[in-house]
Amino acid sequence: MKLLVIGCGRVGSAVAREFQAEGWDVVAVDEKEEALTRLGAGWSGGFVIGHGMDSEILRRAGVDEADAVVVATNGDNTNLVIGQVVRKRYGIEHVVVRVLDPARADFYAKRGMQTVSPTQTAISELAARVRVAGKALA
Repeated sequence: MKLLVIGCGRVGSAVAREFQAEGWDVVAVDEKEEALTRLGAGWSGGFVIGHGMDSEILRRAGVDEADAVVVATNGDNTNLVIGQVVRKRYGIEHVVVRVLDPARADFYAKRGMQTVSPTQTAISELAARVRVAGKALA
């Protein structure tokens, strides 16, 4: 199985390492060469320097053979555009996009895009923990 991870920050690099450890063929894409250091000294997967919206960069990363794509750059708009391009142009069904804005994540999820909103996850978790604490105080 081949995974393409676009955006190699804290989230993207952790996802890339996790799937490589599970035996996947993983290629990470990031605009900054220093992002490669986040993958660790033992990284044996691929790494392509460039912008994930660039079709040549996507081709060099092996988008044509990818089974799944994770898009986790630091911009919601960038992530959503890349996610849509990868789904529509390259026909990749399993595309998961990080979207910080919960309303925007919900909007695109209702239109068939697989989105993950860490902001919404944090809101839900924080509220749940306060409720548990509130019950203990009552």
